[in-house]
Amino acid sequence: MIGCFVTGTDTGVGKTLVSAGLLHALAPHHRRVVGMKPVAAGVVPWAGDWAGDWASEDAIALRAASTVAVPAALDNPVLLPDPLSPHIAAARAGVQIDIAAIVHCYQALAAQADAVVVEGAGGFHVPLSDTTTGADLALALALPVVLVVGLRLGCLNHALLTAEAIRARGLTLAGWVANQVDPAMQAVEENKAYLGARLGAPLLADVPYQTLPEARGLVFELPAHWL
Repeated sequence: MIGCFVTGTDTGVGKTLVSAGLLHALAPHHRRVVGMKPVAAGVVPWAGDWAGDWASEDAIALRAASTVAVPAALDNPVLLPDPLSPHIAAARAGVQIDIAAIVHCYQALAAQADAVVVEGAGGFHVPLSDTTTGADLALALALPVVLVVGLRLGCLNHALLTAEAIRARGLTLAGWVANQVDPAMQAVEENKAYLGARLGAPLLADVPYQTLPEARGLVFELPAHWL
């Protein structure tokens, strides 16, 4: 079973786009692929095949790219109404984010799938509670990490610090994705070259700026052992 944890240099850098793109890229090689959004903050009305009247836009996008339909309690076990940092949204909702319970949901998904793409919330160190962060969740899942770098001013520092934090926890940085989120960014190629020389992991996809992002059209160079 193939699994990976998708994190980003910040919120709004295209983690959902890349996670859905990875599902589409894995589907020709694995019959059963499924996405997971363990913690989502912010909801929209939902009337799909999964239970519930509300859902996360990120979870909806991952479900659309998956080839396996699973209960919402498994692919999005923590759904918080307010679009805030998870620790604040959870406190407002009276919810305790339980990492062990999330790991149990992941294991249940893995038992039903050939490939699971897990999308983290926010950046790698996003707080989940007063004592835990997204880094603790990534460590508990023990999956190789894909880092989405939002190409904009400041991304070099954010990318290198995130890669350092990933490796400091003994996790593998399986690769990174360059996503041009700022159409006005200057020296894009120079920034990508700098990161390519220093991140110590392969570039899995180079995503140009898209006015209407489309996950199905993304081109990935997947690791050989994922095929």
